[in-house]
Amino acid sequence: MKRRAFLKAGAAAPAAALAAPATAQGIIEWKCPTSFPAQAPGVGTNGATFVERVNAMAEGRLQLKLYSGGELVPPFAVEDAVQQGTAEIGHTTPYYSAGKNSALHIFTNIPFGFTAAELSGWLRYGGGQELYDEIYAQRNLIPIYSGNSTVQAAGWFKNEITSVADLSGLNMRIAGLGGEAMRKLGVNAVLMPPTEIFPAFQSGAIDAAEWVGPMLDQAFGLNKVAPYCYAPAFHEPGAGLHVVVNKEAWDSLTPDLQAILRNAAGAAESETVSQFEYFNAMAFKSLQEAGVEFKTFPDDVMEALKGAVAEVMAEQSEANPDFARCMESVHAYLEPARAYAAAFTAPMLTQRV
Repeated sequence: MKRRAFLKAGAAAPAAALAAPATAQGIIEWKCPTSFPAQAPGVGTNGATFVERVNAMAEGRLQLKLYSGGELVPPFAVEDAVQQGTAEIGHTTPYYSAGKNSALHIFTNIPFGFTAAELSGWLRYGGGQELYDEIYAQRNLIPIYSGNSTVQAAGWFKNEITSVADLSGLNMRIAGLGGEAMRKLGVNAVLMPPTEIFPAFQSGAIDAAEWVGPMLDQAFGLNKVAPYCYAPAFHEPGAGLHVVVNKEAWDSLTPDLQAILRNAAGAAESETVSQFEYFNAMAFKSLQEAGVEFKTFPDDVMEALKGAVAEVMAEQSEANPDFARCMESVHAYLEPARAYAAAFTAPMLTQRV
């Protein structure tokens, strides 16, 4: 692998008619905005890898142009841009659009949920892709899974967390359902684009921040602001990344170009997981040597988080039938997956020397 620089409810309104794609000497040219800085390790290079592979395999018939986060559209507006036809394809993570349908949280991941390999397994073999396709079809979009961040950190804190009381009143950057659970424990959970995390943390606007894990957190300088990093992440055991395609644009492609998009996403998934596994280990070592204290939340905090997560999941399922259906499918695989991991994976990790 080449090492890059580190850094529904209800029916949706029909998508705007997509303008005819730009062409140059027979080349179909598509815009591809991403939610992330294009050179950010892992999340950014996932999109860059996807675009590079599509352009290489299409051999001059389809050309994607990648736009870094905020360059063409705001980071959290990528799926809207693709739905509306501002761009034909985009790169992001599903839960950035969970305001459209809370079930989208699930395709990124759920608290105490899937590992990266398990999420991929559920999508490919456990009925997840069918639900994924169905829910995205409500907005005239085609979703294609493209990668995963693997095990994340729970967050960086300026002060040590010794009890649930230490969470009350904290301003914390945290995304997704984990943020909803933290709110139940008194945290002021806020979501901001990746490039805003460090300045907000440094200025004191936030007291804690979760981003991804050692590789990206070090690249974004979070260790320069806070001495304590808590791990693993309860809220995102491994967050999914994907590309979305406007359905009209998708339907305009020949079957072989559609296959190229899917295969490029699969290749990007494999490369990104490998990148996170290797460089997270290297960054973890570097951060330890620099004096960062890696900690786990105390037992009372974990119990409180489990209770808060259970409340959030029950509320979401009651409010949204799509969420409930997806969670039924998730549990059908997650329960045996936990038992299998406890019997095979966990002992292997403790036994190896």
